[in-house]
Amino acid sequence: MAVLNRMDWYDIARTTNWSPTYVKEDELFPPELSGDFGIPIEKWEAYDEPYKQTYPEYVKVQREKDAGAYSVKAALERSEIFEKSDPGWLSVMKAHYGAIARGEYAAATAEARMMRFSKAPGMRNMATLGCMDEIRHGQIQLFFPHEHVSKDRQFDWAFKAYDTNEWGMIASRHFFDDIMMTRDAISVGIMLTFAFETGFTNMQFLGLAADAAEAGDHTFASLISSVQTDESRHAQIGGPLLQILIENGKKAEAQQRVDVSFWRAWKLFSVLTGPMMDYYTPLEHRKQSFKEFMQEWIVTQFERAISDLGLDKPWYWDKFLADLDTQHHGMHLGVWYWRPTVWWNPAAGVTPDERDWLEQKYPGWNDTWGQCWDVIIDNLVDGNMAQTYPETLPMICNMSNLPINYTPGNGWAVKDYPLEYKGRLYHFSSEVDRWCFEQEPERYAGHMSLVDRFLAGQIQPMDLNGALAYMNLAPGEIGDDAHGYKWVELYKQLRKKAG
Repeated sequence: MAVLNRMDWYDIARTTNWSPTYVKEDELFPPELSGDFGIPIEKWEAYDEPYKQTYPEYVKVQREKDAGAYSVKAALERSEIFEKSDPGWLSVMKAHYGAIARGEYAAATAEARMMRFSKAPGMRNMATLGCMDEIRHGQIQLFFPHEHVSKDRQFDWAFKAYDTNEWGMIASRHFFDDIMMTRDAISVGIMLTFAFETGFTNMQFLGLAADAAEAGDHTFASLISSVQTDESRHAQIGGPLLQILIENGKKAEAQQRVDVSFWRAWKLFSVLTGPMMDYYTPLEHRKQSFKEFMQEWIVTQFERAISDLGLDKPWYWDKFLADLDTQHHGMHLGVWYWRPTVWWNPAAGVTPDERDWLEQKYPGWNDTWGQCWDVIIDNLVDGNMAQTYPETLPMICNMSNLPINYTPGNGWAVKDYPLEYKGRLYHFSSEVDRWCFEQEPERYAGHMSLVDRFLAGQIQPMDLNGALAYMNLAPGEIGDDAHGYKWVELYKQLRKKAG
């Protein structure tokens, strides 16, 4: 018997809504889980997913992806990539696995919420495949780093990170719990798959895949590419969802969720992806600067995506564009200075040649961030290692849970954006962070940042050692300079030549 063309039966097979007879619609689709937008269920049936894929097709493609990624890993197991890689690149892998792997498992729960509680049949179908995607992503990104644990305990943080109170993981959990774990299915579709995955997930995986290939780490490049192709598919869940909301008079609600999620994603990935691309990746292997990559993959494509849907650019768009020149430089400087508080070894990335590259990509870098590094370099050259370690904790933003950033130089734009709510004073690193809080203050008001916990006496003793114990950072896991300060010798030689 001839097999029917898929498009001859696909729409019928996935149209799985029905009129409930023994329960009310709100019992079948509880508003707190499905989303209470007041749109009749028949309107949701107009959802038209851009990726139409059957389960057999999905299994076939995923099997091929896994076979490809695992076969590359097996073929290159004797390549000694761990021993031969630049230490900065090893830190890229450690940071990525710790920040991403368990987060992928959590994303499976978010996809499952859309899979069960979305009123749009096509959206449920895409989320079903997306849920399986995320389980696969968690599994493969835990399996690949496991072989390195016996050589370096920091790789164990691929599994351990999300169970700790390390400051970066507090920030990650706060963000992902917000957009994935505590929202209704419609809000998850907007905030996770459109605002976050359409841009930032693809950015992380595309950028790292390109840099990994340049660095000769074809195992990691194959893994990341395998994951990215899934992300690019289920990231499309949010597009047709937004169309339905806009067509039914819910543009303001959609816009607000896009604006909150996009900004929060930007702040988190300025710590993760920015330093990886501009400082950790060896200079000879850098394909683009972080700013160039953001302009190509986020600014241009995201602007086009929201314009095509009929949304406006986020109201803070100009502030976001300005941040591309500054935000991740401050985050990198802070991570290196507070290097004992992370599970990887930050690469300074400020040799003379690297500083020339940074000045070329970010004109004015030497007169701003370079001034700060000059002080650190002078202390290292003079043997004052103790002066390059922190004695206190930085001020933390109550929205991003990241240090409040600044631009050094003549302006020294250090500014707090406070807000008093129900007798408690909150601190924010920008008016946008404060605005995010103000959208749903009860959602965020009970949370305590790492510094809030420190001041409340939850961290004992109240010093760096107490903070490290609270963050579950054990000896052998505590971060230090990726290259063992060997790059400082270049500056010692320059000082000798200068007389």
